[in-house]
This record gives sequence, structure tokens and C-alpha cells, in this order.
Amino acid sequence: MTPSDPVIRLENVYTAYEGADRPTLTDISLSIGKGEFVVIGGPNGAGKTTLLETINGMLAITHGKAIVCGQDVRGDGVQVRCRVGYLLQNFAFDPLTPFTVEEVVLMGCYGTIGLFRKPRTEDYVEVKKALHLLGIEDLATRPIGQLSGGQQQKVLMAQNLARNPEVLLLDEPFSNLDMFAREEINRLLARLVGSGITVLIVSHAFDDLPDRPVRVVVMQEGKIVVSRECPPKEVEQVVRSAGKGALHA
Repeated sequence: MTPSDPVIRLENVYTAYEGADRPTLTDISLSIGKGEFVVIGGPNGAGKTTLLETINGMLAITHGKAIVCGQDVRGDGVQVRCRVGYLLQNFAFDPLTPFTVEEVVLMGCYGTIGLFRKPRTEDYVEVKKALHLLGIEDLATRPIGQLSGGQQQKVLMAQNLARNPEVLLLDEPFSNLDMFAREEINRLLARLVGSGITVLIVSHAFDDLPDRPVRVVVMQEGKIVVSRECPPKEVEQVVRSAGKGALHA
């Protein structure tokens, strides 16, 4: 993949959930470069989460082409997921989950470790680095199930960072965080984007975004109706205007 190539390229993509009688995403075309910060907005049911699942190779593509990190999602989904971090929306651990925070974060390295192999020294280094980035080193030996929702959210973010992703997909990452934690995460995201990681966020919260140009993608009824760059302070206005039909793709 040359530097001029987009890290994510969707061409006329249609996807559908198993058993569905019609596509969930319709004729999606999108090109995103390395180190872009992308906010995906739109009403509930518009296809925002489905777009992330498509990029991550979790849904069947019935038509079109999806290239992520230089690999065809349709044929190399496993390899794509080794290079992409994906934070699920509202994921919570059972209080009796026996794994420690360190063990959960280490799971993010399994794609590079391989099955049935012991973690390497460098994997533990990446775990410690990810815990430090999220400011949760003191939680390393705590059982994950005994943490608050916000703390668990940070642990899952650390798990994704431990794999050194080229692309980071975040589905409502601020839902369990207080105002101060949101500011911390946004500062971290700004650093990640500055280092060349491509970040895509599905969110209904548009305040306190990193102080850098934002690509806004607005979805309605399984289609992209807006894709444009704007300053962070204008993101909410762009999303709301698209919902009123004032903007067109």
C-alpha cells in the first residue's frame, strides 16, 4: 500500500445481516486516508454501527468492494481485524468475570501472538504502554468485572491500543464516561491521529472533540448523505443540518 492509497476504501458496497430480506447498507462509497479523524453521525437505525462492522469484516458484503489496510475485507477479514481495533458499544463484563485488567488488555495482542502460544516480553510491554496511555496502571491486577462501567470502557480501549492498530473503530466510546474522562480520551485520540492512526467514531456527543479537522460522515437509512471536512465546533451543525435535509452528499 503506497502512502497515497486510502487506508479504507469502500466502493458501491451493499451489506446485509444474515436472514435479512434487504440490504442494511446501500451503495456505500467512502475513501478515508491515513491519520484522518472521522465522526459518523445520524439517527438511530441509520446504519452507523453497521458501517463499522462492514469495515471490520464482520458482515457479509453482498455487492461492491471493501479494501481496509490494503486487504480485501471479503477474503481477508481475519487479517483485517488483526490490524483494526474495534470498541463495541455498551459492552459490559459480568461481575464474576475472573480475568484481571492486565489479562483483558493482553487479549488485544492475541492476533499477533497466535493461538496456543505464550505472550512475549514485547506483548507485556505493549500492555503496560496501553494501560499508561489510559491512566489505569493502578487497575492492572483488579478483576475486570468489579470495575465501574467507565473503567471497563477504558480497559477495552487499552485492549485495542495494545495491538497497535492502523485503524481504530469506536462505537459510542463516551457513553459510560464522565466529562473529565471524555476530555482525557479526546486528548488521547488527538495524539493517536497525530501519530498516523485512522480513527472513526460513531457518536451522538459532538462536544469536546479533538482540536483538529474532522471528517463528518452522516448516515440515513443505510446510506451516506454527507461526507465532508469541517472544524470540530461545526460537527453538530453539519449532522443536524443533514437530518433536516439541508445538505446533500
